[in-house]
Amino acid sequence: MNKGVVIVGAGHGGVSLASALRAQEYTGKITLLSDEADYPYHRPPLSKAFISSDSADDEKKLLLEQESFYDEKQIDLRLGVRVTAIDTANQRVALSHGEALAYEHLILATGARARTLPLPGNDLQGIETLRTLADARRIRQNLANCQAVVVVGGGFIGLELAVTARQLGKQVTVLETASRIMERSVAPEVSEFVTQKHRAKGMTIELNACVEAFIGEQRRVSGVRCCSGERPADLVIVGAGGIANSELAQAAGIECGNGILVDAQLRTSAPNVFAIGDCASHEHAYAGGARVRLESIQNANDQARLVAQVICGSEARYQAVPWFWSDQGEVKLQMVGLSIGRTDCVTRGDPAQGRFSVFHYREQTLIAVDSINQPLEHIQSRKLLAGGISPDKALIADTRVDLKSLLG
Repeated sequence: MNKGVVIVGAGHGGVSLASALRAQEYTGKITLLSDEADYPYHRPPLSKAFISSDSADDEKKLLLEQESFYDEKQIDLRLGVRVTAIDTANQRVALSHGEALAYEHLILATGARARTLPLPGNDLQGIETLRTLADARRIRQNLANCQAVVVVGGGFIGLELAVTARQLGKQVTVLETASRIMERSVAPEVSEFVTQKHRAKGMTIELNACVEAFIGEQRRVSGVRCCSGERPADLVIVGAGGIANSELAQAAGIECGNGILVDAQLRTSAPNVFAIGDCASHEHAYAGGARVRLESIQNANDQARLVAQVICGSEARYQAVPWFWSDQGEVKLQMVGLSIGRTDCVTRGDPAQGRFSVFHYREQTLIAVDSINQPLEHIQSRKLLAGGISPDKALIADTRVDLKSLLG
């Protein structure tokens, strides 16, 4: 008897996989497990539109699918259910309420959790991270009752939240320990441009910041202590990256290492067990074959569709071009590829005009492109990378040359 597909995690990847299986005309049982009480929802708006709005309809707009979708597609969605153990030998998972669930194929879409900082005072009220809808609700409530916000971390989530808080009229300070914001993700030119844009809007951005502790009064945070002094805060948001939720897999004897290790078909070391999305570590062609763990909706959705194909008999392998985005007020940042190992950058356009792209090369090979307010160039850059096309750097720098003409 076909025991069906069990999906652990109902984020973008988990829901996309369930939907893709039905689109592939998979007729077996599909069980979708979520340890959250909320119906599956879109995550990008949590740091922007949802935080800044007080509309009662906002949560309905977040839904990945209407509640009726799961019944219509015969997807057994179980909310508030946690998987406590995986028995790979007998192909069963143990659930938090005591039930054991058999599977033919198990997909781990367990995502990642926000990293916390092991600093003195980190248990004070008013120190938040953002990963879930429940987190966003707390931050929205806190923002309504505070004036000074300190964001620790100048990555995408931290900056998106900082911009939202600033748009709400809050005093905002971003503390970044590196020498520039978004250091691991974008070119120096992009970091500099975005820094200046945010500072022009009244945001304080401190680079090379040394954060020592969180300070508070009556169990609530009142500021952040740095090597150079204290920064007052009614609300502190920590944006220090994510940690893969791989403990469940590791306890089951599945190979892990900065995530759950998977092959080109997203298979883990255990038979009939796959991992997708933020928790999956895979060898990526666009990282020079190095293992990477990508936290993006595109990656989760593309991997979900690939696994659906594999379950239905395909021999397809994961080769999608990675792309990302971050909306920060007037700055629309779009990225494609991975700039790991870049040796050279070429700027196309004039940053002073507020619209430009930076092309990353490894020697003569194009490996990534960062675009600021250039959606068409982003789309064309995705096509260049997908086609393995590395235009001459002089052609890229010349804005008179249409990128479309370089696609061949």
